[in-house]
Amino acid sequence: MAEYLASIYGTEKDKVNCSFYFKIGACRHGERCSRKHVKPTFSQTILIANMYKNPAHEQIYAIPPEQLQEDFDNFYEDVFTELATFGEVEEMIVCDNIGDHLVGNVYCQFRYEEAAGKAVESLNNRFYAGRPLYAELSPVTDFREACCRQHEIAECNRGGFCNFMHLKHPSRALKRELMDAQRLSIREKEREAREARHHHRDSKSNDSGDHHHHSSSHHRDEERY
Repeated sequence: MAEYLASIYGTEKDKVNCSFYFKIGACRHGERCSRKHVKPTFSQTILIANMYKNPAHEQIYAIPPEQLQEDFDNFYEDVFTELATFGEVEEMIVCDNIGDHLVGNVYCQFRYEEAAGKAVESLNNRFYAGRPLYAELSPVTDFREACCRQHEIAECNRGGFCNFMHLKHPSRALKRELMDAQRLSIREKEREAREARHHHRDSKSNDSGDHHHHSSSHHRDEERY
């Protein structure tokens, strides 16, 4: 029985736990959902809810596509660079849906759970563009499962109100640049850590050498008297 329950956990067959919350970290029913939203206590993934405000959704006036992309790239770089200060970022995605539970959601998957925990703790005391941030650990482990496959091939007929993630993509060059910069930064930190360890070992062996030298001269002095 326990094995069966474990196998259906978070799937459509699970009548207790919400499969949408499990897969996507957000559900259109929110707290009113008839199924349980089991919030993780540890996770590599964090969600910053409704963070990105897409100017195209405001529809006050038309904005050229290249300007919209530039605006988004600036946002993406800004947020990625900040999140990378907590630890290695494996993937960061931004939702372009317009349903309340997904609009402007930013998800970030770190390499280590510890980094995700630190990020949530810090971000909940912060503001972005004059608005408070709301961050939480998310149960999402696989973004491919959470994304709308129809949208990726431009065939989703639900539009922005789809309950699966519609992603807004940064330009490829920017994403490559951010990942390369992160890799370099990690290598540099590892090199500095190695050097610090070597320096620590050298200074310890020098100390013990000095101590040995001091003891032998002290011993010779005693023999002399």
